[in-house]
Amino acid sequence: MNTRVKRLALPLGGAIAATSMIGATLVTSANAAAAPAKKTVSLASASEAKKISNYWTANGGANLKAATQYTEDSQVSGKVKLGGGDAAPDGKAGVVPPIGQEKVTPTKVKNVNLPKTIGKVFFTVGDKEYWCSASSIQSKYHNLVSTAGHCVFDEGIQNGALDNWVFIPGYYQGKAPWGIYVGKAAYTHYDFAVYEDFDSDYAFVTVYNGIAVGGEKEVTKKTYDAWNGEKYSHDVEITEKEYNKLKDEYGPDAPVFVKDAGTEKVVPWDSKDGQIAEKEVTKDEYAAAPDADKPVNFHKSPKPPKEEIVDEETYNKYSGPGYKQIKDHAYTITHYYVEYKVQKTPSLKYYKTIYVIRYFKDAGRLGDNVGGQGFTWNQKIGQPVYIFGYPAAPHPDGDQAFTGYTPKWCYGKTFAAKPAAAFKAEAQIGLKCSMTAGSSGGPWLLKYSSTKRLGYVNGVTSLIGDADANGRIDFSTSPYFDSETYAIYKSAANLWSGSIVAKDGSLVTKA
Repeated sequence: MNTRVKRLALPLGGAIAATSMIGATLVTSANAAAAPAKKTVSLASASEAKKISNYWTANGGANLKAATQYTEDSQVSGKVKLGGGDAAPDGKAGVVPPIGQEKVTPTKVKNVNLPKTIGKVFFTVGDKEYWCSASSIQSKYHNLVSTAGHCVFDEGIQNGALDNWVFIPGYYQGKAPWGIYVGKAAYTHYDFAVYEDFDSDYAFVTVYNGIAVGGEKEVTKKTYDAWNGEKYSHDVEITEKEYNKLKDEYGPDAPVFVKDAGTEKVVPWDSKDGQIAEKEVTKDEYAAAPDADKPVNFHKSPKPPKEEIVDEETYNKYSGPGYKQIKDHAYTITHYYVEYKVQKTPSLKYYKTIYVIRYFKDAGRLGDNVGGQGFTWNQKIGQPVYIFGYPAAPHPDGDQAFTGYTPKWCYGKTFAAKPAAAFKAEAQIGLKCSMTAGSSGGPWLLKYSSTKRLGYVNGVTSLIGDADANGRIDFSTSPYFDSETYAIYKSAANLWSGSIVAKDGSLVTKA
């Protein structure tokens, strides 16, 4: 796999330009759009989803906690001239209402309530874990996520999609309050998937029903070995009485063992209660030791040095006291031993192995649990929107203003962003915003109601930049959502996913 981390900061060509606000009223009639060239990839079959779920849930969610924001910082310097790109409607404006709503009326409040729909998408690139921002969005089966295209697709991967892809709404430090949703299939514009044209840097991903940990149960070793889901074992100290009881009950299959935790002390060779012990030494230490017939401690062992022939890899890795030598093109290691006497004080400790399986429960459909934002396209530029996301990276000047633990927001009027040739971006919209990397894929919500925590997705964070070259990120951009965006969204919004949790609480293993 030869993938790379995307560069998500705009170069000097990125511009920040404000236009006057142009009011635009959402309409409920969808315009007919010519079918765009879309790119569809399968992210996971049901059996693959099981493995992906285990990848993120194992070891207390260690891989989730290890993930970092998906970005490669590039510092922008020099002033950027104001100017507009080619973002514009290609037809009639349209709207799809949020889940459970006929329409949403925006509210102005002092304290903004964060959407319940937002969260992080996690995935891997090679052997490293990353995350982006994303949101649940309206769909027929309440199973759709919107995010940036570069948080799902990479033309350098065999099937064009990032690995181990999941969405976790409300994620916070390893916690998944509404479950983990494994991606099933992803949709974007062909121009982004193949040519990395950031004018189409968006993706819509169908997800399976969420999974949540249902609980843990201590089981027999036979059940443990047969369990296909997540499991672990650990040893606990027990009394000798408990040990004997288990041995009587289970015989040789008893999950118990004994350790000698006693101590030993070196004693003179002529000690009557001493026991002979042996240890390996270097060739020089062996040569300096008395012969085997000398009645002193640490004399040569009566058995001769042992020479073994090994392969080249074992030879090179070996770092013990044995003497390494290449003889007649053979790799050899010779081991030398000395004898001495010790006095042992035995202390037996008894242990039992505990076998535990972790079982899951079906957390239900994403949209039923957290709702889903509406969707809108061909809106006039200049309207006020909210951007939500999880910024984490420092500003170009090194200031670490965000942690990535909690979502943040920006608010303002959109403008036509200046073309950014490095990203083939000629028709994006922008917003003044200080959110740094980590916010990629976060929703741009038009007509957001802080009371209902719902609005209409009108974009997703694609690029960020520093317009005045003062070392601070000060604007974000999004692809302009037009009729082609709607057509791709509509293709994804009508597909069913289903559950990946079996009746016994394991995750299914067959597609």
